[in-house]
Amino acid sequence: MPGSNFIDYVRIFCASGNGGNGSTHLRREKYIPKGGPDGGDGGDGGSIILRGDKQYWTLIHLKYRKHIKAEHGEAGSGGLRHGANGKSVILDVPLGTVAKDAQTGETICEIIEHGQQEILVKGGRGGLGNDNFKTPTRQTPRFAQEGEPGKEGWYILELKILADVGLVGFPNAGKSTLLSAVSAAKPKIADYPFTTLEPNLGIVSYRDGRSFVMADIPGIIEGAHQGKGLGLRFLRHIERNSMLLFVIPADSDDIIAEYRTLLKELEKFNPELLDKERVIGISKSDMLDSELRREIESQLPENTECVVFSSVSGENLQLLKDRIWNALNKGCHD
Repeated sequence: MPGSNFIDYVRIFCASGNGGNGSTHLRREKYIPKGGPDGGDGGDGGSIILRGDKQYWTLIHLKYRKHIKAEHGEAGSGGLRHGANGKSVILDVPLGTVAKDAQTGETICEIIEHGQQEILVKGGRGGLGNDNFKTPTRQTPRFAQEGEPGKEGWYILELKILADVGLVGFPNAGKSTLLSAVSAAKPKIADYPFTTLEPNLGIVSYRDGRSFVMADIPGIIEGAHQGKGLGLRFLRHIERNSMLLFVIPADSDDIIAEYRTLLKELEKFNPELLDKERVIGISKSDMLDSELRREIESQLPENTECVVFSSVSGENLQLLKDRIWNALNKGCHD
């Protein structure tokens, strides 16, 4: 996405620091010619650490920082002096960041809380000085332990948007219009597909000063789970939403078929997505007459909460927020 400031995927090379070597120093002073071993331990190598920061919404600050290296630990010295530890590098990342080994694809850690710190690449341990190896029978060891080498490799950081409600629907379903109607978010809106090219977040005010976070996820198309359209790039953002609001326009050729296609795409990407609470919202109700409205309402699935609403006229927006709030808090008071 040229020109976009929303970066949700970066590949970085990280190298932690080597541990410092232990010292083999022997105590030698004017009146103590054979003072024995007094070599200090080497310092630990610095680590690469991820830290959650709620002020960040994107990984763009890491896009051009491809090589990240921590400091090496210093060697120990005489007088039982410990070598200085290498300075670690702390990378602040947005909440919802997942770190993976680029070679194996294995997930290393997930950052979901502000201030949470996780070691991405651990520094090497410092070696022990010769003082650690003296025994009654070996009082002058002339050897020490070498520091452990650090680790290096390529790592992937992926951002999965953290929001209470994820808006799911085909392009031009009215998701951005809904977000702008119920929150202070100002997403780009136009009457053509793929207006939204990056997730938008909005805080939706609810009754009694309460609120929830809604995410407008770029539109899904059939075959998205295979990477078609914007595909896999944005499906992963839906994984972190507490519940899903399926937005289907009232002028759809077949509302139920569209709903089933959306479900199928989510299931093929990650079957666990279907375990989330969901609400169906039929947008653009201002386009309906009473006969069409009755026909649509008769088609809606009985086992799922459904609301016919209009972001333009405001019809049933409060009812929609009530249904969302109930879904978000389902089971909390059981």
